[in-house]
Amino acid sequence: MTPSELKSTLQSGLLSFPLTDFDAAGDFNADGYRRRLEWLAPYGATALFAAGGTGEFFSLTGDEYPLIIKTAVDTCRGKVPIIAGAGGPTRFAIACAQAAEQAGAQGILLLPHYLTEAGQEGIAAHVEAVCKSTNLGVIVYNRAQSRLSPTTLAGLAERCPNLIGFKDGIGDIELMVSIYQKMGDRFSYLGGLPTAEVYAAAYKALGTPVYSSAVFNFIPRTAMDFYHAVAANDQGTQDRLLKDFFLPYLTIRNRMPGYAVSIVKAGAAIVGHGAGPVRPPLTDLVAEEVNELATLIKALGPQD
Repeated sequence: MTPSELKSTLQSGLLSFPLTDFDAAGDFNADGYRRRLEWLAPYGATALFAAGGTGEFFSLTGDEYPLIIKTAVDTCRGKVPIIAGAGGPTRFAIACAQAAEQAGAQGILLLPHYLTEAGQEGIAAHVEAVCKSTNLGVIVYNRAQSRLSPTTLAGLAERCPNLIGFKDGIGDIELMVSIYQKMGDRFSYLGGLPTAEVYAAAYKALGTPVYSSAVFNFIPRTAMDFYHAVAANDQGTQDRLLKDFFLPYLTIRNRMPGYAVSIVKAGAAIVGHGAGPVRPPLTDLVAEEVNELATLIKALGPQD
């Protein structure tokens, strides 16, 4: 898939980040991951992001990463495109991007560089270095310490033809409008706030109709129903699902930093597609919270 083909692919549909499967000892479970992808692929996501934020990229080693991406690509070949997460320090992000390209991924989602603060010039140098290290299309993720201004993005777009997408994980509406107005159709735009369904209609109005769904990992039918309701301006279905599921879900998710990932792993286990425990420094939901989530999921009905 060329960068321009990836850009076109990402202009419609629902995206998702599969969980990364770990065994009881916390090691990568390739067989479980393969079964997960085989389960999710037929539900109709436009693309799946392997080793993304929900896939705990931040906890993966350099040895594990290529195997995870290759497993995803081999499992989903001919079914759904795989976009690989890459991030952290510049040289590590470059190594990830190149490993993903070698494994056959269709694109790169450039996650934040983490911890250290940096100015626009430094962040731009980081993004440019990763873009120039691969022939794949790259989507930059505006989140945490990695916040690009409209002017910086415009300069990067001129220097990096394969920078084809912008994903927002900040929720600054003024900034998002400024970026969209400056860059126009140069990028595909993705909504990337945690539990993006809550913001989906608002982002669609801003010119960002595509978003990534974490709950697709355990309620894929409902996730697709909600996406189609947003696409069709079906406010009744949106309101019902927001009231009955998503807002109570947020109440659980917001109880602990890091639960945005932990609650998805709990949901997957509840529906019979467990991915093992989260890795430290994240913590799993406690039993009472798992029971609350199970009640919410049961009320949605069958997902198969």
